[in-house]
Amino acid sequence: MSGLVGTELLVDVSDRVLYATLNRPEKHNALRLALLEAIRLTFVEHAGDGTLVAAVLTGAGSRSFAAGGDLRELDFVRGRAEAERMERDARSALDAVRDFPVPVVAALNGAALGGGAELAVACDFRVAARHATIAFVQGRIGVSTAWGGGIDLLQLVGRARALRLLTSCESVDAVHGLAMGLFDRVATESEDFAATIEDFLAPLRRQNPQSMRGFKALADAYRSGAGRAAMAAVERRHFVDSWLHDDHWSAVEKVLPSRPKV
Repeated sequence: MSGLVGTELLVDVSDRVLYATLNRPEKHNALRLALLEAIRLTFVEHAGDGTLVAAVLTGAGSRSFAAGGDLRELDFVRGRAEAERMERDARSALDAVRDFPVPVVAALNGAALGGGAELAVACDFRVAARHATIAFVQGRIGVSTAWGGGIDLLQLVGRARALRLLTSCESVDAVHGLAMGLFDRVATESEDFAATIEDFLAPLRRQNPQSMRGFKALADAYRSGAGRAAMAAVERRHFVDSWLHDDHWSAVEKVLPSRPKV
């Protein structure tokens, strides 16, 4: 795995949840290419962990979830081939987040800007600190979205609203983000943000990994535009696998009345 894991990307697994923290607070957690590759490798590596029920992606500090790409580093990207390679590599990192087999929660501890906003909407859920904001500011530097975030935003908030956010570079605060469905939960003013995240995770932790993988696979099929027949095949496969798993029978034993002893 990338040498950045443990330095610029802090990774931990606790109580069946993968935690990944962007750790460049002095750079607003800007997404340089090596950090994006560390994200990709981390999510690819842990995708095979059958004990996980969720993942949390957040940023260090309280100011920034993630700024966009590190512009000083990306200054070398001048030709078409270099731009296409950068787009492909960065998109593959976000795709590893999108394709993770259990839900990924973006814990927005601060501002998510540009590529950081794309990373946030690549996740399945977004939980925001009260002061957190999200803004698709790519237009300010004369570019458009590149890593799949424009597509994700369209699916989340609809065509008209997404187009307005993209073309205006508007900064959306936590309250308005919650109202438009961009955020799933916002911490109250008196609530510790870490406690908010753990409270959001509580119902996910009550599920078993097989169920979570089935729910996520179905949601991913829908997200990718799969037809009903293809989605039914995904649903069928995961249902049968989860039905036959020991966790299902253990759960049934807990809800059925005790059988009379013979």
